Amino acid sequence: MDCIKLALRSTREARQHGTLESADGTLDSDATVTLEADAALQALLLPVADGALAWPARGGALFLHARDGWPLHRQPLPGLVCDTDWRPDADALSRSGLAVRTEPARNDDTRYPLVLLLPPRQREHARASFARALAATAPGGIVLASMPNDEGARSGEKDLARIAGLLHSLSKHHCRVFWSEPLQAPADPALAAQWWQADAPRPIAGGRFTSRPGVFAWDRIDIASALLAAHLPHDLTGTGADLGAGYGYLASEVLMHCPAVAALDLYEADARALALARKNLAGVGARAAVAFHWHDVALGVSGPYDFVVSNPPFHAQGRSERPDLGRAFIAAAADALREGGRLLLVANRHLPYEAELSARFERVRSLAQQDGFKVIEAVKRARK
Repeated sequence: MDCIKLALRSTREARQHGTLESADGTLDSDATVTLEADAALQALLLPVADGALAWPARGGALFLHARDGWPLHRQPLPGLVCDTDWRPDADALSRSGLAVRTEPARNDDTRYPLVLLLPPRQREHARASFARALAATAPGGIVLASMPNDEGARSGEKDLARIAGLLHSLSKHHCRVFWSEPLQAPADPALAAQWWQADAPRPIAGGRFTSRPGVFAWDRIDIASALLAAHLPHDLTGTGADLGAGYGYLASEVLMHCPAVAALDLYEADARALALARKNLAGVGARAAVAFHWHDVALGVSGPYDFVVSNPPFHAQGRSERPDLGRAFIAAAADALREGGRLLLVANRHLPYEAELSARFERVRSLAQQDGFKVIEAVKRARK
C-alpha cells in the first residue's frame, strides 16, 4: 500500500514532468504500474525527501544506473547527472529533461559530493559499480544506494561497507537504502581497485568471444540462442537484422553460416553489450557490412530487411515475465521486413507469441522445440 499511496500523492508532480501522461494527455495506467513497481527508486530518494541527507548546495550529484520515475521530480535536484547504459532508461530520462551521460563522457574526472546508485543484480557488476561510485565521489562526499530485499540488498550493503566503511541504512518498500559517512578515501583501496576490475571484459567460449559480467548470458553461449543458431536456414541472403543482439553471438553465427548475407544490422539496448559485439565482430567487415545500433527495439527499427533473427528479452527491471516485450520485438520485425521476408525467432516455449505472429505474418511454422524453448520461422505476407 505504501507504493500506491506515494504514487497517488505524487501524480500531480509526475504529470508536470510528463512521466504519467499518454499522448492525449490522459493518465497512462501502464506508466502508473511501472512507477509504482520501481520500489528501489522510491527508497533511494527517501533520505533526501525526509531530510536525513541534504542535497548538495554545489557540485550536483551523479546517479549511476539511473532510471526515471516520479521520485526524481518530487523536489528540485539541481545539478543531477544521470548515467546509464540502458537505452530505454536514457530515452526516458532525456524526455523528462534530465541530463544523461554515457560513454565517452563518463571517462572524465568529475567528482561529485553525492553519488546515487541502483546496483545491478549481477554480483560482480554490482561490486564494480560500488567501486566506480566511490571513485566518482568528491572528498567529503557520500555514496547512496538502494536495492530490493529479494535481489541481494543485505549482501549489497555489506559489500559497500567493505570498501566505504560505516554505513547508515533504512528499510522501506521491501527495499534497503544505505549510505556512507562523508568519504575522504575508500576504507579498503586495494579491494575497491580489485572490484573496479571485477566486470572487466574477458574471453569466454574458449576464447571465441569477449564478454563481461552484467550483460545477458555473459559467461556462456545462451542455450536458446544456440538452439536458434543450430536451426538457421543457410540460404539467408541480402540485408538482415539481429534484434537484441547481446554480445554478438547470433550475428556471428549468421555471418559464419550464411555466405550470401551482404549486410547485417545489430540492435541492442545495452551499450555495454553492444561494445562487446563491436569487438566480437571486428573481423567480419570484409565479408559483410555490419552496423551497430544502440536502440530500443520496442520503438521499431529501420529496414527494410530480407530477414530478421531475434532472441527477444522477456524481463525488464524486475523478475516478473514481460511477454509484451517479445510481442513488441515481433511487431518491430514485421514492420521492418520486406514482403516475403523471414523472421527467425527463439523464445521460451510457454510464452504466448503465436497470436501476434499469426496476425502479422502469412506463414508461421515451428522449426524446433527443445529444452523448454521453441524456434519459429515466420514469413511476411507478400502483396498480390
